[in-house]
Order: sequence, then structure tokens, then C-alpha cells
Amino acid sequence: MTPDQSPERPCLLAAARGFVGSSVGAKALMALSGLGLIGFLVVHMGGNLQMHLGPEPMNAYAKALKGQPLVLWPARLGLLGMFLLHVGLAFHLNAKNAKARPIAYASDRAVASTWASRHMLLTGALVLAFLGYHLAHFTLGLTHADHFALVDAQGRHDVYAMVVHGFRSPVVAGSYVLAMFVLALHLSHGFGSLWRSLGTSSPALVDALRKAGIAVALAITLGFATVPIGVVAGTIGREVPRLDAGGPPVTELGAAPGGREAGPVRVAGGVR
Repeated sequence: MTPDQSPERPCLLAAARGFVGSSVGAKALMALSGLGLIGFLVVHMGGNLQMHLGPEPMNAYAKALKGQPLVLWPARLGLLGMFLLHVGLAFHLNAKNAKARPIAYASDRAVASTWASRHMLLTGALVLAFLGYHLAHFTLGLTHADHFALVDAQGRHDVYAMVVHGFRSPVVAGSYVLAMFVLALHLSHGFGSLWRSLGTSSPALVDALRKAGIAVALAITLGFATVPIGVVAGTIGREVPRLDAGGPPVTELGAAPGGREAGPVRVAGGVR
């Protein structure tokens, strides 16, 4: 018998399929993927908060990330895998629960539950829709191509100016803040409940983790929301000229007369 024909391998595969197919296994995998996504949000928020430091730190940070493709792309693919797993398991468990209870309760009033806990699928779907717009806006440059094309005086992608121009629209800024509120609702229940899916059963610990979930949700949400709010309030991006404001002539390298930094590089036919 060759190694490939070992009877242990089919048994292991069957056990793995059985674990993932069970509610306990699916919830555990969903919890682990959710924990990984929360970790990403914390790191991503830390990068976004550099907007408060000005264009140089933000653009240097963005360039450093893009300069590490062997790290960046595996991280992106891993993040995509976690996200797809999390979303897929959410719909799988929801369908499984609906099949197990095909007849709705006579009353929708839940006992010992919150609005957030009863609407995790809804808030998750709204976050998913927002993510699609967010990627089109800041990652792919599909919605605001003129903002995405900006470069700074050093020839780097001007992420700072791109974000400022994007959030100068009250509608865009407001939609981001609203999306962060929805994310807070999702995280406030998700962070506390994922530990129960991983086996935590102590009532005192469960209650502490529930409270920690609310704190984590608020911290992440407020951290992200400070950027659009700061742009609208004028505490972020005051040095960035408006694209339709004209201004002093700018050379190919983005330096205005007198050698001062000029922000976005304007060339014939638009903004480079």
C-alpha cells in the first residue's frame, strides 16, 4: 500500500469535513476568522490614524507598504480568504438555523438578547456592501479616479491628498461614519460571542468579554471615524489645495515657485 493509499487519510478528511459541517465546528471557524479580521481592523486603523500626522508620515507609510509585495500580497490573499470564510459560514449557519426552525416564533421579542445580536447577518451584509465601495474608492480608484491619480512632490502616490479630497464631500464622509456605526454594532456582539464559540463558558469571563467587545467596537469605530470627521472639521488636510481652486504653477516634480511643497501635482489635462 502506497502512502497515498493510507487508510488514515480518508479518515482525517472525513473527520475534517464532519467538524466543519457541524454547527460547533462552523462556529469555531467563524470565530477564528472573525478574530483575525478584528486584528486586521486594529492594524488598518493604526495606519489610518497617521492621517492626523500629516502628508509626509501618511505617504511614507503607504509607500513602505507597497514596497513590500512579498509581504503585502500574501497578507491580502490571507485576509481575503478569512473574509470569504467568515461570510460563507455566516450564511451557512443562518440557513442551517432557519432549516432547523422553519416556523417563526409567535413573538419576535427575544429574551436576554440585543438588537445587535439578533441582526448580525444584516449588519454584516451592510459592512460587506460598504467594503465594496471602500475598495472601489481608495484601493482601486474606480469611483474617484482624479483623486487616485494624485502624486506628491516626491513622486509617491499621494494617499493623504486622496483621502482628504474624498472626505471633503459631506455625503462621502457621512456614509463612512454611518458605516463605522454599523461596524460598531456588528463588533459589539461579535467580539464577545466569538469566545463562547471557542469554548469559553465561565459566566464571569463571558460577561467580561462582552464588555470588552463593546470597548473594542467603540475604539475601532471612533479611530476610523476621526479621519472623515477631521477632514470635514478642517483639522486634517487644510494644507491640501482644492482640485478646482487653481493655485500657483506647479512643476513636474510638484514644487511651487520658491521651493515650497505644493501638494498634488497638476499637469496639463488634469492632475497627475
